[in-house]
Amino acid sequence: MPGTLFLDGEGLSKLYLKDRTVAALVQAAAEEGVRVATTAMTTLEADYERIHPARINWALSRIDVHDVTRDVAGQAAVLLRTHRLHGHKYALDAVLAAIARTAPPPVTVLTSDVDDLTLLCGPAIQVIKV
Repeated sequence: MPGTLFLDGEGLSKLYLKDRTVAALVQAAAEEGVRVATTAMTTLEADYERIHPARINWALSRIDVHDVTRDVAGQAAVLLRTHRLHGHKYALDAVLAAIARTAPPPVTVLTSDVDDLTLLCGPAIQVIKV
């Protein structure tokens, strides 16, 4: 099974900005049949003023954007309580982790916040710094 590559806010921002490393990882994943994904909340986090909306739309058209449902929010809340975290600082990471935990394995997350996402995702998910 090919698996799933998730982008957090930093990973998605770097994709928008055509960062060579992230673009190469996303391209390689697509060529190998690996699903590239993010969350709807992450698209808000990464939506910078300096990026042309057409570039954002183009990038998002090539990846799966998962909705944040009541069920996902509930799973994220459990992760936050389990790890004694709270507040907006951890909320987006918890949502991404909740969705990543249900994705087809193997799952990899590209992030600038390795410590928090490693904690929230658990040992079954590989977390890579971008």
